[in-house]
Amino acid sequence: MTEENTKPKPIKAFSAGSIEVSIWRQEIDKNGQTIVRHSAKIQKQYKNEKGEWKNTDYFFPEELAKLESLVRKAFDFILVKESKDADEVIPV
Repeated sequence: MTEENTKPKPIKAFSAGSIEVSIWRQEIDKNGQTIVRHSAKIQKQYKNEKGEWKNTDYFFPEELAKLESLVRKAFDFILVKESKDADEVIPV
């Protein structure tokens, strides 16, 4: 298996233009129980003066509305996902 195949990947990504919010899943062992946590990574891609693709976490004011929308989608996704994960761990 190559290193590329074993590299963790986000479970979901939301994008608008060059801005992306990706959702990551992390399992933590706490007191013998597996707890699932999610996190979000926010970034923007751009080409530098050499034409190379780079990532940044800085945004211009005109990009903030897109960013807000993507963060809201990520938040809603995580709420639903963590609710479903909790239902699987704790039977009702």
